Amino acid sequence: MATGKRLTGVERTFEPDEIIVTKTDLKGRILYANDVFLEISGYSEEELLGQPHSMIRHPDMPRAVFKLLWDRIEAGLEVFAFVVNLSKSGDHYWVLAHVTPSVDSEGVPRGYHSNRRAPAQESLEVIRPLYRILRDIEKNAADPKTGLAASSARLTEEVARAGFASYDRFVLSLAR
Repeated sequence: MATGKRLTGVERTFEPDEIIVTKTDLKGRILYANDVFLEISGYSEEELLGQPHSMIRHPDMPRAVFKLLWDRIEAGLEVFAFVVNLSKSGDHYWVLAHVTPSVDSEGVPRGYHSNRRAPAQESLEVIRPLYRILRDIEKNAADPKTGLAASSARLTEEVARAGFASYDRFVLSLAR
């Protein structure tokens, strides 16, 4: 995870017709990053390749959402998620991510592929407060394990309260 960076509070955006693409190995190390990703993250290809994708993780991103994401892709399933990332400069940017396992000709997972697009502001009006609640739960817990469990339970509750059986369905309902 990105640590020690000064957060600027400046939000970067990209065009609705632009798609951020990255590919990683099974450990989440970046193998490919397209030009849109390079531009918005502020990193060069040389700085990114071989590095953990978590290097762009914003500290306001709930651990519960990342756990859900990793649980799903490691199980061979796709996942849709709203993610706030941290650029090299300390700016941040939001994405609607679609992450899928990349498999070989025999169906064996070899890595992950992620396409991200700019989320609608209306979606973020729902997601930002939810993620703030989840992060507060994680921060105020007695220990990280307890915080993650409580935050994950709250995420499940909020998704159900919104009338959805899964986080993916909830996200897609907001992705208009």
